Amino acid sequence: MVDLNYDFSMNQLQNRLATFKDWPFTEETGSSCTAEKMAEAGFFHSPNDRDADIARCFVCFKELEGWEPEDNPMEEHKSHSPKCEFLLLNKKEADWTVEDFLELETKRQINRMHKIIELKTKEYKELAEHVKTEMEKLV
Repeated sequence: MVDLNYDFSMNQLQNRLATFKDWPFTEETGSSCTAEKMAEAGFFHSPNDRDADIARCFVCFKELEGWEPEDNPMEEHKSHSPKCEFLLLNKKEADWTVEDFLELETKRQINRMHKIIELKTKEYKELAEHVKTEMEKLV
């Protein structure tokens, strides 16, 4: 299950950047998919046991994996989540106003709640299917 309880501090570029400790793509290897560009595109590194290269947007929660050295993080984000409020703001963090920050945080919390509801609904349906199967065995 996706952990949506990560720290609120992912709204800061330096904190997102710090999550890319073991990121394989660097400028030294000629990659355009560097940790810096990932963080600037709104992503933080969110690996799990199966996929070491998962990155998640701190606002829209879009998860992307299967990164290639030539991938452009901002373009990948735009193509997979064109309505992301972080992208629509189209400002570097240093240029955000307090209003921008509060609006992004509001959208982030709305997206977070939608994701939680989506995950809980999926869990409920899986449980209901399991119970139905078990009840049919009793007949």
